[in-house]
Amino acid sequence: MRAGVAGGVLSTLAVAGASGAANAAEPVTQTLELPTLTTDLATQAAKSADATQQAAANYQLQAERDAAAANAAKQAKADLAEAKQKAADAKKKAEEAARKEAAARASRNAERTTLAATSDSGSTSTATGSAASVISFVKAQIGKSYVLGASGPSAYDCSGLVQAAFKEIGVSLPRVSQDQSTAGTQVSLSNLQPGDILYWGSAGSAYHVAVYVGDGMFVGAQNPSTGIVEKPLSYDPPTGAVRVL
Repeated sequence: MRAGVAGGVLSTLAVAGASGAANAAEPVTQTLELPTLTTDLATQAAKSADATQQAAANYQLQAERDAAAANAAKQAKADLAEAKQKAADAKKKAEEAARKEAAARASRNAERTTLAATSDSGSTSTATGSAASVISFVKAQIGKSYVLGASGPSAYDCSGLVQAAFKEIGVSLPRVSQDQSTAGTQVSLSNLQPGDILYWGSAGSAYHVAVYVGDGMFVGAQNPSTGIVEKPLSYDPPTGAVRVL
């Protein structure tokens, strides 16, 4: 009986071993299932790509804005420096102009003081020769009318009177006051002689002329209100004088 049992067990083990050997010889295959890309996942991926692109565009735009702001700040700084320089130059020019005007005013005041002293001194300057003829002519016109552009004999303007006076002695003068103010030799107002031509304004651009008749007086066709009159130099101090005779 023991021998039978042992034989049966051995037979069973043999069969099992053969079966195990057969199973061991067969390959084992395992299938891995990958997740399927669903529509939702695709949409999310697209949105993520768009967001990334938008963020890149925003960064680029911000960089451009920063660069523009930096350039604007640089330009503003340059403009401010230029404006300050221009303001400084303008201030310097204004100060220089004011200084020149003050000097010119002081010079005019000094000349007026000299003219006033000459007019009030009672000194007599006697005209002779051609100068006496010029003075005689202009004094004979006192009381006549002032008419712009007129050159006599019933009315004159300032340069017309001066031209007519010198024409009496054969001296040809330009017609207008601007040219008459440079027709002779420039002389100082403190060294006037009868017959000198007085002018108002700058030499070469004078706006009025008259004739110095001595004793601190002049005769001129002043304006339509006064006509031709004799006045002291202090009445309307001239700017300069020229000597033709």
